[in-house]
Amino acid sequence: MRDQLNARAEIIAKIRHFFDKKHVLEVSTPLLSRATVTDPHLHSIAAQLPLLHKTMYLQTSPEFAMKQLLAAGSGDIYQVCKAFRDGEKGHLHNPEFTILEWYRVGFNYHELMDEMDELLQVILKCDVALRYTYADIFQRYLNFNPHMVSVADLQHHLVREKLPDISGMNYNDRDFLLQLLMTYCIEPKFDKHRPTFIYDYPASQAMLSKIRNDNPPVGERFEVYMGDIELANGFHELTDAVEQRRRFEQDKIQRKALGHPDVVMDEDFLAALEKGLPNCAGVALGIDRLVMLALKAICFF
Repeated sequence: MRDQLNARAEIIAKIRHFFDKKHVLEVSTPLLSRATVTDPHLHSIAAQLPLLHKTMYLQTSPEFAMKQLLAAGSGDIYQVCKAFRDGEKGHLHNPEFTILEWYRVGFNYHELMDEMDELLQVILKCDVALRYTYADIFQRYLNFNPHMVSVADLQHHLVREKLPDISGMNYNDRDFLLQLLMTYCIEPKFDKHRPTFIYDYPASQAMLSKIRNDNPPVGERFEVYMGDIELANGFHELTDAVEQRRRFEQDKIQRKALGHPDVVMDEDFLAALEKGLPNCAGVALGIDRLVMLALKAICFF
């Protein structure tokens, strides 16, 4: 146990040294917020404050608070902190976990991928990462273009691959079907000894990223894997407050359709976007999974 604790402490020290050399400032933001995320697939943990007669929320990530700092002129920043998500359980999930999140002003998402790759080589002592677009990886393993495929064809692929039925899910939802195929048919084939970056997701999966008007449009975001273990999610950050509010409103509609509780949009975050978020790229990485990989405590199946 002592050896594992020492190793974890050394990894976090290496992360801090990595950013110190690059003059990226460490910050600390509140764990409690008056509002929470609208993402239909993320569930906050509410904290009741009876003496103050209010409900606050434990952060699912420090993103909104850190972007308020960016809008106020902080420059490049990073943070190692706790995050909390309800419903997370399993050998790679926990309601409370440790997250590394950082933002680079003036970076695009390709430059941030370069920096993420550099950090992973330092911590995991691995080779340079492989990189594929979202379209390329589906073409490589399932032989179709995910941006053009029909829902009917996706349903056919699910039957052909004999994927498990997940009760309560909408099998007419393209993104859900694509995610099932990614999870069960593609991710298990990723290299187990070097990271894999997947980027340029469908615009419908843009989340908080900018959308590039290709044909078809794509979200300028990436995910990072080691084997089939998802490590990080990064974005060329959306800076348009009007578009962000529109996406939050769409999220709330989806939450209602899925039977999830309604949530209040974070008006402080939207006000920061209105003030002006600088052009930047940001990424969140799971520290616990990173440590498990570094200590070879994860078995690939």
